[in-house]
Amino acid sequence: MPVGVGDTVSVEYVSKAPRQPLDGLIDDLYYLEGAPPYARLTLPPAPSALLIVNLGAPFLIRAGTGIEAAEYADGCVATMPTRAWEFGYPLRTRSVGVHFKPWGLAPFLPTPAAELRDRPVSVEQVWGRSAIAELRDRLATAGGPHEMLTLIEEELRRRLCETADLGLVRHTSSVIAATSGAVAIGHLRAAAGVSSTRLARRFKELIGVTPKRLARTYRFATTVFSIDPAGPIDWGGLAADAGYFDQAHFGHEFRAFTGLTPTRYIEVRRRFLREHPGHVLDSWPLPTD
Repeated sequence: MPVGVGDTVSVEYVSKAPRQPLDGLIDDLYYLEGAPPYARLTLPPAPSALLIVNLGAPFLIRAGTGIEAAEYADGCVATMPTRAWEFGYPLRTRSVGVHFKPWGLAPFLPTPAAELRDRPVSVEQVWGRSAIAELRDRLATAGGPHEMLTLIEEELRRRLCETADLGLVRHTSSVIAATSGAVAIGHLRAAAGVSSTRLARRFKELIGVTPKRLARTYRFATTVFSIDPAGPIDWGGLAADAGYFDQAHFGHEFRAFTGLTPTRYIEVRRRFLREHPGHVLDSWPLPTD
């Protein structure tokens, strides 16, 4: 399996692609250890769900403006968010995590994903205290990052459950992803041969959001990842290429997803590049002012 290692000395980041059948549910499994670049990082919503098994000091998550930060000792489980979250890290952090595809967490959840939308919970709340304690012990005594990633992958394979309509949601979501959100949801519903009500209900149960919201998130994430913060930016052209109605529409989406204007976002992104050039985490997280 391909494994990548971060290129900074302050943080070790090891990533591993999952084997079948998890490859249809998971983007990657990762190991993270070291000193975060900032004590607080803001994560704009992305088309991804998350599992973190924490092996170090507790971390904090504030899941939206005006919400009190909560502490997570054993880790957290989070379905695809709809707003930016703030992560507060200890001086050094150590964890094993999983970046799920938007639908990928559903086979491992005991409740509908919509019940966890923008409400991250501890791993104990999902898998139970004894199960997560045993898993953390095995991870902590593993021979290194590669063995740890194999252990978490085996745990997920063991816990994988049959999920009704997962194929429907996965196929429809994959089309949305392949078009970067630029697809008519009505066409997807017709192609799937189901009613719009059923499709929306199953999306909420397995992903936590509607197909329309998932498309919005893919379009925004794809657009932001296409930006080169080191160079000049044609905001009008960028908005038009992404299919936004106009630059004002794009600006509204930017604020809805990040809490920042496009120009402020670039200022913060450039700060990260300037203060931590080449950092392994410089792709989506932002320093929290």
